Amino acid sequence: MCGRFAITLPDDAMARLFRAQPANDLPPVPNLNVRPTDPIHVVRLGATGRQLCQMRWGFVPHWARALNDGPLLINARAETLAEKPAFRAAARTRRCLIPASWFYEWTGEKGAKQPWKIAATDGAPLALAGLWQDWGEGETRLATCAIVTCAANATLAPIHHRMPVVLGAGDWPLWLGEAGHGAARLMRPAAEARLTPGETDLV
Repeated sequence: MCGRFAITLPDDAMARLFRAQPANDLPPVPNLNVRPTDPIHVVRLGATGRQLCQMRWGFVPHWARALNDGPLLINARAETLAEKPAFRAAARTRRCLIPASWFYEWTGEKGAKQPWKIAATDGAPLALAGLWQDWGEGETRLATCAIVTCAANATLAPIHHRMPVVLGAGDWPLWLGEAGHGAARLMRPAAEARLTPGETDLV
């Protein structure tokens, strides 16, 4: 699962990193506690190439009558997203990258949970695999997204049994649909040495 994350990169640095054209209405950064339903930075493929844009974190299927019509879909399970009606079409044609500086998980019992900050071992920004969907019509039209998750690797399994799919730069073209078919093979746990957890004081 991935229920909170942080983004500290300035907009121009994100645009350079992902070689994407930035939109004018991007969310403010830094944000050390990005929550579900917040507007977040997303890289998607547009008619003129990669675009860095804003989307709502919380995927809304096209058939939903309202934003709160059904469960809040912040994550999409890699093992079933190709079969789920909500995600099936997006898995084929609307994949995206979600920039993050790190993400959070918790251990312990309710009322005494310990938050963990999980970052790249080398301190580099992360690109999380995502799916997106436009919802609504006219002035209510809204771009929404979810983070793709998979089984945790051995490093993170003691903290949580799920983790976001973290994509290396060499995998971005395939995930975004720039490099043909076969993106499903990218939905796997990160290498054991790729991420390092550390205790933090996030509330």
